[in-house]
Amino acid sequence: METTLKFVTDHIQMFYLVILMIFVGIELIGHVPSVLHTPLMSGANAIHGVVIIGSIIVMGQAQELVSLILGFIAVIMGTLNVVGGFVVTDRMLEMFKKKK
Repeated sequence: METTLKFVTDHIQMFYLVILMIFVGIELIGHVPSVLHTPLMSGANAIHGVVIIGSIIVMGQAQELVSLILGFIAVIMGTLNVVGGFVVTDRMLEMFKKKK
């Protein structure tokens, strides 16, 4: 019984942490000037690449279905972030190319 209660408490704390990080991330990204956006996206792409590798490792060692599902969602979300970041960075760099 005590193990189950600790499991639930740990998951609730993790849920609160994720929600807090969403709000902090929105606030931070919302105040970034346009000039810094492209270097910031390049750094974010590198970080999300690490997130993808980490979530693949977590999925490989998953003992429970919940861990496997959360790892799979992390891989999908990280991949979407990396691809989206490269698309946005490419579009922003296109603005600085000389027109013919």
